Amino acid sequence: QISRYISNPQYYFQVNEEYVKNKLKVILFPFLHKGHWMRSADLAGGEFSFKPPIYDINAPDLYIPMMAFGTYLVLAGYFLGITTKFSPEALGVQFTTGLLCWLLQILLLEATLHSLGSGEVPLLDMVSYGGYIFVAASVILIARIIWDYSFHLVTFFECFCMGFFLIKTMKRILIAEVRSFEKHSTKRNYLLLSMALSQIPLLFWLGNVGV
Repeated sequence: QISRYISNPQYYFQVNEEYVKNKLKVILFPFLHKGHWMRSADLAGGEFSFKPPIYDINAPDLYIPMMAFGTYLVLAGYFLGITTKFSPEALGVQFTTGLLCWLLQILLLEATLHSLGSGEVPLLDMVSYGGYIFVAASVILIARIIWDYSFHLVTFFECFCMGFFLIKTMKRILIAEVRSFEKHSTKRNYLLLSMALSQIPLLFWLGNVGV
């Protein structure tokens, strides 16, 4: 039986430079990903489990979400500075906003799975998938810093990419990890589409720094 819960958080930090580079490509340009979306199995010790991120581009990690969250805060602080709106309180607001968006993303992913009768995915997997939104949010802030008028165009593009990435990821979870893909096909498609569309308000919220 597949191990549903990975007790050692260090699993999510087993990354290297090659993994980070390739994973960022998948997150930012998921429609260009030529490989499969399934996770790789590890039969070491006679027990079926999943390979860690360093050996599997499709494995969830916590290194990228945490680094992306930190990058988002640094970029938010810089943007507040160049728009003469910087203050410790303003940066604190962005920190709180980021945490709330992360939490909402996790709850959204969990709710989608539970609505389809699938509630056995490890929590840290959901924390990881939810945190990838800060990669997109950081790109949006970089675009705003370079040219503020690009905000809406870049945000909609990142919403599309993040929605595409999450749909592929959630479909994989339903197929290979909880095996409920064949049930509720119409309901499943509506829920996945709703999850993808929800990236629009979340990313606009994260990108509206200093408002």
